[in-house]
Amino acid sequence: MRLLNRLNQYQRLWQISAGKTQSTSVTELAEQCFCSARHMRTLLHQMQDAGWLRWQSQSGRGKRGELQLLIAPESIRSQMLEQALNSGQQQNALALAQIAPDDLRTLLNPFLGGLWQNETPTLRIPYYRPLDPLVPGFLPGRAEQHLAGQIFSGLTRFVSHNIQPQGDLAHHWDVSADGLCWRFHLHVTLHWHNGDTVTAAQLQESLQQLLQLPALQTLFSSVASIEITHPWCLTFKLHRHDFWLPYRLASYGSRLAHPQQPMVGTGPFRLVTYSRELVRLESHDHYHLGHPFLKAVEFWITPQLFEQDLGTSCRHPVQIAIGEPDELHHLQPVSNGISLGFCYLAQRPGARLNPAQSRRLVQIIHHTSLVQTLPLDENLITPSRELLPGWQMPEWPAEQVPLPEKLTLLYHLPVELHIMAEQLRLYLATIGCELTVIFHDSKNWDGCTQLATADLMMGDRLIGETPEYTLEQWLRCDPLWPNLLSAQQFAHLQATLNAVQRQANEQERYQALHDVFDTLMDNATLTPLFNYQYRISAPPGVEGIHLNTRGWFDFAEAWLPAPAR
Repeated sequence: MRLLNRLNQYQRLWQISAGKTQSTSVTELAEQCFCSARHMRTLLHQMQDAGWLRWQSQSGRGKRGELQLLIAPESIRSQMLEQALNSGQQQNALALAQIAPDDLRTLLNPFLGGLWQNETPTLRIPYYRPLDPLVPGFLPGRAEQHLAGQIFSGLTRFVSHNIQPQGDLAHHWDVSADGLCWRFHLHVTLHWHNGDTVTAAQLQESLQQLLQLPALQTLFSSVASIEITHPWCLTFKLHRHDFWLPYRLASYGSRLAHPQQPMVGTGPFRLVTYSRELVRLESHDHYHLGHPFLKAVEFWITPQLFEQDLGTSCRHPVQIAIGEPDELHHLQPVSNGISLGFCYLAQRPGARLNPAQSRRLVQIIHHTSLVQTLPLDENLITPSRELLPGWQMPEWPAEQVPLPEKLTLLYHLPVELHIMAEQLRLYLATIGCELTVIFHDSKNWDGCTQLATADLMMGDRLIGETPEYTLEQWLRCDPLWPNLLSAQQFAHLQATLNAVQRQANEQERYQALHDVFDTLMDNATLTPLFNYQYRISAPPGVEGIHLNTRGWFDFAEAWLPAPAR
């Protein structure tokens, strides 16, 4: 970007004299700008033509001229940034934003949040890290999971304030009397983001591709076949009952992409740009459900904005500033809540720890206030004794049984567990137990080779729109369980889950799953530690911002008031 290079050279000239008029020579300026005298003369002419400076040279070798700088570099950068945005050159805008954090905050504030850009409502979100690829199936990050739900659709979907799946690509579904045949009736006006009409054969192919993934194959293990029984009807034939099927199809991991174009979906927003610096979504003109109110949503990957503030925590997915620039000083929370997702401790049953020792470890964590005294500010976490509301961990009589001399703890992100692991290590050392701590640098257990040998594990579990179903999916698909439990114990767990999914009555199915987790907590295999508090902040007057279960909000429901005249 030549204009950016020219601006950087102008900034060097400004720094030489702090913007004051100076008497200097082309040779001296060239040395300051690390270029040849010939190139310096070209730069001076270009900058003068642009109105940035006034250069009055004198004829003769070595003669000094007068250099007058007319405009501060920050003002030029801001003008160039606005021009790049107005012309749709977001990548150039981000290149212009590569400056010191304090200056960057000042520069970007007028351009972030909700703005009417060229008379179209656009939301720009500063984000603290590059986003991982949107691969099919399960994704570890909350932001990536949320984006998958905005770009892709499933046969069914979850909506806010309703724990039961609703229609999406399929507007209705029915089940045969024997419970083994499920028919999903498709909308007849579906379009991919590239404008092509969606066919049942494409959706069938996409589903079959998903079911080849090991985790999804496990999740849909009851499915015998997926057939097209009508041009607008997909029929799932099962070899055993599964009344979770509409829930499984509504999960973000079951969203469907074009079978030949994996980044093309049918969701409310289409993907325009997906890079390490910028993610841009634009509304899908042929979306089959309620049309988004926003035209575009952009993630500006600007970790330099967050480095000074993040501390030890990934914190909230984003602090979103939505509104006119002169409102930004009124920033205040518009939506917050305690996540149902939780961090947990898992213990390997019947290995180095006997039941009494496992119970004592749980009591150490909860009765010695290890969680409550974690040195974290910001009110980020809330200690918990429940997996879900009403799913209470047991209370046992105090037991002072000695712990093994040595134990191994394995944990993954979030980084709050760094502190938790160290607190636990220090405490156990005071009672004669040496705890070896191993960190798996990831957001989940995928690719972790120490799972089969560690005594204790700590991680977190995101909870989706239907908490009970999300926990059932966790037991079926997470690599934690086949590594934590013996082969016999894991086989028994899966057989129990198969029995649970046969329950056609929703409340009976929920209660049966509750009983499974009660057993895991009763024998101290699983213990909740704490929940997160999610927040979204914005200036007053913002509309349609409602916190969802992943700490985000539905982009399709957000809208911006028209600017005042």
